[in-house]
Amino acid sequence: MILLGLGVGLIIAVFASFIAYKKGIEYRKRVAEAEIGSAEQEAKRMISEAQRMAESRKREIMLEAKEEIHKSRVELEREIRERRNELQRNERRLVQKEESLDKKMESLEQKDELLNKKTKEVNALQEKISETYRKQVEELERISGLTVEEAKNYLLKNVENEVKHEAALLIKEIEAKAKEEADRKAKEIIAYAIQKCAADHVSETTVSVVPLPNDEMKGRIIGREGRNIRTLETLTGIDLIIDDTPEAVILSGFDPIRREVARITLEKLIVDGRIHPARIEEMVEKAKKEVENTIRQEGDQATFETGVHGLHPELIKLLGRLKFRTSYGQSVLNHSKEVAYLAGFMAAELGLDVNLAKRAGLLHDIGKAVDHEMEGSHVTIGADLAKKYREGNEVINAILAHHGDVEPTSIISILVQAADSISAARPGARRETLESYIKRIEKLEEIANSFPGVEKSFAIQAGREVRIIIKPDEVSDDEMVIKAREIVKKIESELEYPGQIKVNLIRETRSVEYAK
Repeated sequence: MILLGLGVGLIIAVFASFIAYKKGIEYRKRVAEAEIGSAEQEAKRMISEAQRMAESRKREIMLEAKEEIHKSRVELEREIRERRNELQRNERRLVQKEESLDKKMESLEQKDELLNKKTKEVNALQEKISETYRKQVEELERISGLTVEEAKNYLLKNVENEVKHEAALLIKEIEAKAKEEADRKAKEIIAYAIQKCAADHVSETTVSVVPLPNDEMKGRIIGREGRNIRTLETLTGIDLIIDDTPEAVILSGFDPIRREVARITLEKLIVDGRIHPARIEEMVEKAKKEVENTIRQEGDQATFETGVHGLHPELIKLLGRLKFRTSYGQSVLNHSKEVAYLAGFMAAELGLDVNLAKRAGLLHDIGKAVDHEMEGSHVTIGADLAKKYREGNEVINAILAHHGDVEPTSIISILVQAADSISAARPGARRETLESYIKRIEKLEEIANSFPGVEKSFAIQAGREVRIIIKPDEVSDDEMVIKAREIVKKIESELEYPGQIKVNLIRETRSVEYAK
């Protein structure tokens, strides 16, 4: 019964659940159908709204298109009207131009006819003029007795003389102005340079005098059978002159370094008192070392005084050797320092490189330190030394050009050349023997007298000026300018002289008559 009751209860529960489930399905179906119906109505409403809006937008687009088409049509019509007006204006201008061209063509035809007529008249006139000119030439030839070519040559000769006269006057005027201005400026610069440079008068000679404490020392210097003096002369290469001069020995020789070694050696021997060949050899070696030190110190001192730095040690040593080298009695080292100062002062006045000018001036005579040991002039030797020790091209050119052997390539070279002439030509700078002085004066007058048209010549002012008397019947005033320049060039090429020489030509015409 219990089982039966459970089975019946289970069946009833299953049946109740089935009925509840079926009712739930029916309810959901009704709810879904209601939602679907509502969605369909909403869809229909939205479709209807979209159709209405589409129709409205369509009408707006149509209106906008019609307005755009209307505007385009108006613009096109306006442009067409403007182009039509432009074409009409162009047509009117073309018509006017055609009318103007027609008128010009008519005028040109008239002018062409008139020109042809004038040309015929001119041709006829030209023939008439040619005939008249030919008759005039024949008449002129008959009257003058000269042909056309002869008359032309005569006129050309006259014109040539006139032009030569005017050219000479112009050259003289231009040269006078240029020389006046150049002399004024050059004198200012040179005077400024000279007044800042103080230099001593020449004092070096080819002999040295060694004082002795007494005359007995002469015999000790000579030694037994002259062995001491022979040893000293052999080792130093210097001649010892022991004569009647009281308490003095003269050392004679052209090599100043050897003479200095001999002088120091002799002074040391006199102080030491022991004079014999072995001691002489020892003292000569010490004197040589002392001279070498002096050379080095003099070179360093020269570079320090002039402010020239960075020189090769060998060049400094060669500068020191110039202390004992003389030219016309002038110390070459002092001369080189003086040239360096002068070139530096002038370079400063001209706004140039002062250090470079001093360097070139200091080294310009460096070849004289070894010119007695090597072949060639001191100019070429100095340039080779400068190249060897890596000096600049401007310094090398200044060395080569300071005596005019080559053309100067820079203003520095010209300044060194001028400074060298100033230093060598200043009063008291050099000594010149009477014989060489007379030869130079005679050569100067000989060069002047070698030119045609020169009557006499006189060298004055110690050879600084030569006055030349010109024959007035052979040389004209205009030709004197050319003659003076030719004489100057020959003097420069054939004569060696310090400084400069003024060439003064004098032409005088006199007319003498006697009243009786």
